[in-house]
Amino acid sequence: MLFHLVKPDYWKRYEGQKSYAPETFAEEGFIHLSTQSQVAGVLERYYQNIRPLVLLHLDETRFEAPLKFEPSTGGELFPHLYGPLNQESIVRIEELF
Repeated sequence: MLFHLVKPDYWKRYEGQKSYAPETFAEEGFIHLSTQSQVAGVLERYYQNIRPLVLLHLDETRFEAPLKFEPSTGGELFPHLYGPLNQESIVRIEELF
């Protein structure tokens, strides 16, 4: 299981759509994902005072785009999805308040 954080207003644009891409996708070329053990650190570093948020729970065996684990800040390996996120891979949508 992998995870992706997104602001609710942005996520609403993609509800019911075939695929999703974050605001930074065109610039970066991939979607930032996290393992379960990385979610708390990502929330603390990048979303400390931002609520509500949507946490997408993803089944990586259903991804249609390539997935790569690559070094990020401090050399920690993070999952990056190199293409749009297909809706079939989303198994749960959790709201964080």
